[in-house]
Amino acid sequence: MYLEKQRLLAAHIREFLRDKYQLELQNVVIEQPPKVELGEYALPLSFELAKRLRKPPRKIAEEIATEFPVPEGFEELEVAGAGYINARLKRDVAAREMLRSGSEPQTDHHGEGAADVSGKILVEHTSINPNKAAHIGHLRNAILGDTFVRLLRAAGHTVDVQNYIDNTGVQVADVVVGFVRLECQSRYEIAELIARTPRFDYYCWDLYARVSQWYEQDKAHLQARMETLHAIEQGGNALAEVADMISTAVLRRHLETMDRLGIEYDFLPRESEILRLHFWDLAFQQLKEKGVLYSENEGKNKGCWVMRRPSAGSKSMNPILAPKEGARVGHPEQQATGPDEDAKVIVRSNGTVGYVGKDIAYHLWLSPVLSLPQRPRRLDLCRART
Repeated sequence: MYLEKQRLLAAHIREFLRDKYQLELQNVVIEQPPKVELGEYALPLSFELAKRLRKPPRKIAEEIATEFPVPEGFEELEVAGAGYINARLKRDVAAREMLRSGSEPQTDHHGEGAADVSGKILVEHTSINPNKAAHIGHLRNAILGDTFVRLLRAAGHTVDVQNYIDNTGVQVADVVVGFVRLECQSRYEIAELIARTPRFDYYCWDLYARVSQWYEQDKAHLQARMETLHAIEQGGNALAEVADMISTAVLRRHLETMDRLGIEYDFLPRESEILRLHFWDLAFQQLKEKGVLYSENEGKNKGCWVMRRPSAGSKSMNPILAPKEGARVGHPEQQATGPDEDAKVIVRSNGTVGYVGKDIAYHLWLSPVLSLPQRPRRLDLCRART
């Protein structure tokens, strides 16, 4: 229902702009206000139109809010800040629509391949790093995942779809470095750029490439990446706020791209919640207690927490993961043939957690294997259909 109303609003906005300003706006950016009392939708299009119409964004926003014929199911538009337009649903009407759609009987599926599994199936697909625009490879994966979901539903299964968002990784940190160190932009300036740049994901893509070149010019520049990555993982600081703002803006562009393909998600779990809700802290503790991880004290992985690999005699040994001849396997105190140089690093020597570690914590919670003092509700972690 939320996405349907968003598409309806965008269509009416395009039609209004054609009639009033003789402008064709192919992509109407619609965001979610930071507070629910501001409404369900926020439109920054006035900033984009300012140059074309040669008017201040606030003036354009006021004209649109005053003259726009509000679609059915919406309250009047409201102007906020320097030129945002907030749209509010008639919530009593929206609530009745949601109840009505939720009470409609589900279509039964029979015949060959009909479901014989009870409960829900959770399918995770797409998972693009929110640091740049989606490319053709990302779209391929999303289409494959969506096709799989449709096949399962056609066979009668109940399916939930999630898109896991890696918003605390190195790629996001690099874009933050680009904005803060290369372009010297403040949080306010970045927010203004997001508002007036419909193709913000492509802007970040170009900046990401420039940051890579900056690292190559002087390896000492990599220290900025590590400092930023630390700050993002720690949270509660200016760099973490910038990272959240950038990654959320890019994610919205990704969702707009997928929406044009008819691909939707039920849940958008973000990696930052794995850290903020202390999933990783608890998983890390349990992994150490069970002997799955050990701290390496020599070799190239010195100071890292690495994952123990199966012994050479283990029947469950994966030949791809088999250690080299003479390599030490397991805890360093148990072997004397030298460090296992090919062991998987879970926590880097600088204290930052690799994406595999955060993935382990997340999937232990989903299992559920993770022992939490108080298990949070699923929706505390997942941001549905933003």
